[in-house]
Amino acid sequence: MSKPEDLVVPSKGATAGGGMTETVRTLAYALLIAMAIRTLAFEPFSVPSESMMPTLLVGDYFFVSKYPYGYSKNSMPFSPPLFSGRILGREPARGDVIVFKRGQGDKTDFVKRLIGLPGDRIQMKEGALYINDVAVPRQVVPEPFLDSRGDKYVVYRETLPNGVTYLTLDRQTTAQDNTSVYTVEAGHYFMMGDNRDNSHDSRFSDFGHPSAEGLEGRAEILFFSSDGSASWWEFWKWPWAVRYNRILNGLRG
Repeated sequence: MSKPEDLVVPSKGATAGGGMTETVRTLAYALLIAMAIRTLAFEPFSVPSESMMPTLLVGDYFFVSKYPYGYSKNSMPFSPPLFSGRILGREPARGDVIVFKRGQGDKTDFVKRLIGLPGDRIQMKEGALYINDVAVPRQVVPEPFLDSRGDKYVVYRETLPNGVTYLTLDRQTTAQDNTSVYTVEAGHYFMMGDNRDNSHDSRFSDFGHPSAEGLEGRAEILFFSSDGSASWWEFWKWPWAVRYNRILNGLRG
């Protein structure tokens, strides 16, 4: 009688201990594959603050691609000090939404929009952005933006010199609406949040200009969004907490 083709025959020495070894080995392989994907290809992030409204809202989850700018130690989980600088480094594009760390030893991930490239002169005048002494065109969007508290913001559509366009918010006059001129040093970048009145960014001296080594990747697409109205255990509320209209929204201008 012939054996069934799908018969599984234990290999020599396949004991309970051997099965446990295989399980541990499989889990280790899975972990290594997951780490490789997060390091070399894509990593998920969530949004905990309002600094990038309306592009990113609190409760948004998005994928960051790791390969566009090459790789640094910050591309890897926990930023191990294995090497300095970038491997296969490439210049980011003005207007990219980027996840980065600010400097040496910084463990916090930030997400902002790249406004200034090395050598650029950046300034804010009466709430308007100037790059190399030229005002960035912006037009008022007729419909205002309402945040989760019901606060109303004026919405502008800005268009950078390379054609990247996006929305920014303005609610009131702040000290950061009128600044001195910032000159972006070599190997560094000027980052700003789209929510101009509520973003701690390169306009502040204690934030600074992140270096090329600090760049982790480019924000690409939203894959999930929740308005926070349902806790993790309130499963019966989940369907109404999801912002379905934001899922799969692209983040590149």
